[in-house]
Amino acid sequence: MAHSSKILDCTIRDGGLVNNWDFSVEFVQDLYNGLSAAGVEYMEIGYKNSAKLLNATEHNPWRFLDDEFLKEVIPEKKFTKLSALVDIGRVDPNDILPREQSVLDMIRVACYVREVDKGLELVQMFHDLGYETSLNIMALSSVPEHQLIEAMEMVKESPVDVVYVVDSFGSLDPAGIAHQVKKFQSMLPNKQLGIHTHNNMQLAFANTLTAYQNGAVFLDSSVYGMGRAAGNCNTELLVSYIQKSSYELRPLLGVIEKHMVEMRNKWEWGYIIPYMISGVLNEHPRVAMAYRNSNERDQFVNFYDQVTTPEATLATVSK
Repeated sequence: MAHSSKILDCTIRDGGLVNNWDFSVEFVQDLYNGLSAAGVEYMEIGYKNSAKLLNATEHNPWRFLDDEFLKEVIPEKKFTKLSALVDIGRVDPNDILPREQSVLDMIRVACYVREVDKGLELVQMFHDLGYETSLNIMALSSVPEHQLIEAMEMVKESPVDVVYVVDSFGSLDPAGIAHQVKKFQSMLPNKQLGIHTHNNMQLAFANTLTAYQNGAVFLDSSVYGMGRAAGNCNTELLVSYIQKSSYELRPLLGVIEKHMVEMRNKWEWGYIIPYMISGVLNEHPRVAMAYRNSNERDQFVNFYDQVTTPEATLATVSK
């Protein structure tokens, strides 16, 4: 590969969707040290959303990152930079310090295509505060072409550093990913591109490599694949595969062995039949996740029948 990669590990942020961000400080510290030793460029340490705006009653430090808390967790920055994700309408501008006062280096904004204007307002604010920024446009597999073109016109004029192709439902294959990356490149010649995949159809790694081979620089992944539902592309696979002398697999194996084998016994993520079905149908995995929490969790035929009958399909479309 000619161009450089930047791996962004989102184990804590995306993995938190699996266990309600029930991560110990020790795990987050060990993960940060492991990623730094492995040469991974970024670690997404959670969401910078506002507990007030979400009326959250439970204390959830990785979902509502606090700068003072972060300074205690990561008292000394090593090789790996830190990022946080925010959602439109869930972030309080007053919660964001200027970058030089924060442990964070990058703030990423997630939005749907219809909210790109709002997303770019946040990007502008974070950019003005000194942060690296990205825009992650979700649920791309179901966006009408004309909407995407209009959105990209705005994105092109913004100061955003990285724009992500996001396969939210894990429903794209390598050809689909290549098509999206090339399309983004032609519309956004002045931006770096990123890729965020889910493993519903066992294609997260292949899709990430395809995006990389087609020019995407920022590669999202998570250690042991830990992410929402079917999980993400595995950080340990990228570090092993991409030929870059700074990447080192061994420290990640240490984190998996010490913490994540046990976590995988306690919490479920990865390629599982209901998630596969939601990927094949290009649907959000929320229905499959609810099914996995029910008594019928392993009745795959029943799940398939439920989500493929015309009534069910109409119900999901009309929501």
